[in-house]
Amino acid sequence: MRKELLFAFGAFFILSLHAIAGNFSDVTKEQPKNNELTVKSYSKDVTGDGKKDKIELKAIPFSPDALFLKEVWAEITTSKGSEIRIDYEGGYEPKIEFVDLNHDKIKDMLYSAATGGSGGLYHMDLHTLADNKLLDLGLPEDLTIQAQFQDNYKAVISFTDTNQSYTVDLKDRKDDYERLGIYTDGKLNEPMELMVLPTAFYEPAKIKGKPGKGLKGYQQVSGAYKADGIGTTVSYWYYDEDKWNLVEIHWQEDSRQKHRR
Repeated sequence: MRKELLFAFGAFFILSLHAIAGNFSDVTKEQPKNNELTVKSYSKDVTGDGKKDKIELKAIPFSPDALFLKEVWAEITTSKGSEIRIDYEGGYEPKIEFVDLNHDKIKDMLYSAATGGSGGLYHMDLHTLADNKLLDLGLPEDLTIQAQFQDNYKAVISFTDTNQSYTVDLKDRKDDYERLGIYTDGKLNEPMELMVLPTAFYEPAKIKGKPGKGLKGYQQVSGAYKADGIGTTVSYWYYDEDKWNLVEIHWQEDSRQKHRR
């Protein structure tokens, strides 16, 4: 009798394990492989054949409820049925702008996604799919900027690319700079450079005297720390002969500084 009971319990236990395993397998099959989502779908002619292509911007978030997207890519299905994929760097609120920047009368794909870090930086890429061929057009290089503190609470910002220079009055920050040990009674304690950040982002813009559009870039210069904004270098670029050419530079002092004066 005891052997029969043990056999019965054993058989029931084995059947239960199979049932649990089967249920778990079914649940696993029902779950998606990842948290892939479609951020946005576009319908644009990016190949130049006059017919609209399908572009889907897809992503995988860092976690199911996270706003940060760790993987981002575009899946393009052309009007001829070709399938092309472009992998991008992740970030927040990714998007694609469609604008002809290399002046071949075909819309290019300008990707951007906020990094979420200080300085308002964006990950950006620029591609063309003219004639169904994927080509990375690249973006302009950062400007060469020299920025140094000077005696009497001043700073000099110099642009090597255009031989321009600007002197900035920083007297409104003298208490902070004295406390930080940068100055003593207006005298620099030692030579010190300002912080030149990478270009934060580019946006399509009309370039004076040029047909079509180019890019407008923003590159911040800060004082003792990133949040200590001194001003922003606004650069204008035009694509010609397979490269980005600098057209002009404008220096804009930080609006807070102007307000304090």
